[in-house]
Amino acid sequence: MLRSLMQTQVFINRDQHTEHMKKLYLAILCFGFLLMAKPDVSACTGISLKSKDNGVVAARTVEWALSDARHNRILIVPRNKTFQALTPKGANGKKWNGTYGFVSLTAYGENFGPDGMNEEGLYVGLYYLPGFTSYAAYEPDKAAQSMSVGDLMQWILSSCNSVKQVKDSLDKLIVVQVDNKSFGGAELPFHFKIADPTGASLVIEFVNNGEKRLYEPLLGVITNAPTYDWHMINLRNYLQLSADPQKPIQAGNISLSPLGAGSGLMGLPGDYTPPSRFIRAMALTASARPLATSTDAVVESFRILDNFNIPLGAHVPAKKIPGDIVSATQITTACDLKEKVFYFHTMWNRMIRKIELGSIDFSVISETIIEDDIDKLNNISNITPIVPLNESDKLEATSEDTLPGVKCKSNAGYLWSKAKNRCIRTFEDGSPFSEYNKMTGSANSKKVAFIVLSDDRSVAEIFFPDSDLSFVLLAMPESQVDIMPVIYENSLERLQIRHYRDYFHLLLRDEIRFVQGFNIENGLFNKLLPQ
Repeated sequence: MLRSLMQTQVFINRDQHTEHMKKLYLAILCFGFLLMAKPDVSACTGISLKSKDNGVVAARTVEWALSDARHNRILIVPRNKTFQALTPKGANGKKWNGTYGFVSLTAYGENFGPDGMNEEGLYVGLYYLPGFTSYAAYEPDKAAQSMSVGDLMQWILSSCNSVKQVKDSLDKLIVVQVDNKSFGGAELPFHFKIADPTGASLVIEFVNNGEKRLYEPLLGVITNAPTYDWHMINLRNYLQLSADPQKPIQAGNISLSPLGAGSGLMGLPGDYTPPSRFIRAMALTASARPLATSTDAVVESFRILDNFNIPLGAHVPAKKIPGDIVSATQITTACDLKEKVFYFHTMWNRMIRKIELGSIDFSVISETIIEDDIDKLNNISNITPIVPLNESDKLEATSEDTLPGVKCKSNAGYLWSKAKNRCIRTFEDGSPFSEYNKMTGSANSKKVAFIVLSDDRSVAEIFFPDSDLSFVLLAMPESQVDIMPVIYENSLERLQIRHYRDYFHLLLRDEIRFVQGFNIENGLFNKLLPQ
């Protein structure tokens, strides 16, 4: 399997190969010391998959830093934006107007991050390359051509529609070292993976004070240090790997056969170092099943990248585990370059979400941040069948004869309220909660549930949209220590109302279904105040 992969051409300047290898061996030694000294080295892994309908998917994991880099804040950038690149002297570098709109992950509140795709389906990924990256020295008389590594990412996404265009334009640009306090003043040593809907792809590395080295990534696989040519040489050590199981052998009178499936991949490295992840990604990508559509390729890329999710404790010494992240793998993305759809899931929410670039009018949209995982709670959907508590009084709840001699005028919008013990109209007596979309982190005010409180506030009654049933929740003791205290609960129905920061959440079976801000005029906050 891997022997056939070695036929792929790798673009290396042959005249410099010998000298480069000498420097490479020295750098590898330095890299070993770097790994021992800095356990927070990024460990990103990238792959590409193709489908029978000419789909191309570029996917990767992101393990950028050992604090919450806020990759869940996703930036939408319109067409025709004016950019001003940074140099060591400030915002005096290359200036340009973007041709294309794009979507990009961010990091630490900055306007660039590890991954992005533009409206033409051009993908750009940044991958950590410590100990090897060396940007050009800044020359003031070349400021108009100069930019930081983050600016280069934004320039490619906003200016190019193909790998060829990127490749043809690189000689006109100079990437210089720009320290960024948001990243702790780190050097930000990155190499790039570029891919487009035709299946073309490119790796760009900066070495020897700005020298650009270009490679065609085999199967679209990329990890981190050392440089790409070293990984290609190391790949030759694993030519024996195959998806085919090993054959039994005869030892005297005993026949020895493999112990189960997967024996062809025996010897596949399983640790988290970049060389091992490169070999593992190459083997799993090369052995991927045939994929009918680009959507199939998206889903399969997430399955493959599950093998590269890094539990935090496996990557960080126990005494240095940070408190604001739950996994070293903070986000996993998959970009469908054919359909122009950006997919992702995060360490906080494993549900796959998507942004359809084809549905965005980049000519009119303003620069926008989509902030996902606001609550930072891993969502678990409980599908255990439960007989509703209110099933026994369903007839009573839907009947106009709610009490002897009492009829609610349903044609005027009146319903019987158990909390109020009278006929009400929910929009008059209730407090509106808007439906919550966990994929976008936003609320839909067109679909509303109403919360009605009893006069003594000991009972809350929920009226869901498109339903004749109501559900009763009981007040809970006030908590002074919970950061998200539950104020009303129906444990049998698994319904809760809790408040968190400036919001109330209505949860059904541990999932947020409806939300309300504190500033709503007819909101629950005001109804809970002493009369």
